[in-house]
Amino acid sequence: MKNSLLLMTLTFLVTFSFSCKEDEEPILEKTCSEKVDALKINQLQTIGSHNSYHQLLDPTIIQLLSSPLLPVPEELSPNSLDYEHLPLEEQFSNYNVRSIELDLYNDPMGGTYANRNLFALAGLPTASGIAALDEPGLKILHIPDADFNTNYNTFKEALMTIRDWSNANPTHLPITVLVEPKEINPADIVPQLPLTQIEFFDKSAIDGIDAEIKEIFGQDLANVITPDNVRGDFATLNEAVLQDNWPLLADSRGKILFFLLSSSNELELYLDGHAGLEGRVMFSRSAAGEPESAILLIDDPITNLAEIQQRVQEGYIVRTRADADTEEARTGDISRRTAAFESGAQIISTDYYKPDARNATSEAFTDYSVQLPNQVVAVVNPINGAAEASDCEVIE
Repeated sequence: MKNSLLLMTLTFLVTFSFSCKEDEEPILEKTCSEKVDALKINQLQTIGSHNSYHQLLDPTIIQLLSSPLLPVPEELSPNSLDYEHLPLEEQFSNYNVRSIELDLYNDPMGGTYANRNLFALAGLPTASGIAALDEPGLKILHIPDADFNTNYNTFKEALMTIRDWSNANPTHLPITVLVEPKEINPADIVPQLPLTQIEFFDKSAIDGIDAEIKEIFGQDLANVITPDNVRGDFATLNEAVLQDNWPLLADSRGKILFFLLSSSNELELYLDGHAGLEGRVMFSRSAAGEPESAILLIDDPITNLAEIQQRVQEGYIVRTRADADTEEARTGDISRRTAAFESGAQIISTDYYKPDARNATSEAFTDYSVQLPNQVVAVVNPINGAAEASDCEVIE
């Protein structure tokens, strides 16, 4: 009797156990979309454009800069400036660019950059006739009097383009906007000529960069990732970064991150009254280990391959460059591009997210370009990306 009772009990328990398992929810494998959204924003690798506003030099300026009679420095070599970019919305939509670079010149009174004074050497009018250049506010160009052709004359104009595209594509990967205050003064480069005397950046002008961003994106910066967002409860931004406190991609879609490419003097002005970037809009160009350090510029991925990999592993976001001064587009050399991808740098900057169109008709250019495999928007970072997401494509 006891054996019979024991057998009945065991049968009941086994039957109950199987019925419970049948009723349980099955454990489902995460989709690639879920795996990608669970990544931190520093665990991706994306393509960026360098001097993203830039248009080709004016033909007259090319002739003047090429003349042996005009004493110009190497940085004004026409070859190194001979590249152009599409409008930002086309870069974002058609070529998956997710990082851009804008050069800013201070113009508090307006009109400082309204003339192209080198034209006087060719007997041409110097006035640009561009009304926006007469208004006060930050201007976008590369070098006054020489390399001034741009898709956006003012910082606000470019910011509105970014904002409008972002609003129309609310699930996009975060866009990093590198902002560089420029202080190339033509009057100093060629003092023999009556060229533009620029307005240098003082504290008011540096503060003005934040002010113009807030004017376009709103005082609450709801769609901007700021240093305060990343710092959280950590004592410093750098500590937060080294402890992997970057936000999740799922919480960062549709947002913009600004990064100040400053000189040491400009950084000092930006940190004044905002220790560790507290209350600031932009991240800053700082050395690794500084309290405000989060994003690093390491532009040569061949020489600095090991350092970039180390910094990415530590938690920093790194911008590197796949090409420079149009050299790779002319030679077809991909060694720098290859090193950039291998480095794990999260932002790989290029002037050629598409080949130079002149390669079809001129032997001066090759079909060199920089894109991710299968034309995806991003890949899981080869250095610090999660292994479970490594085979996933990022298509938004």
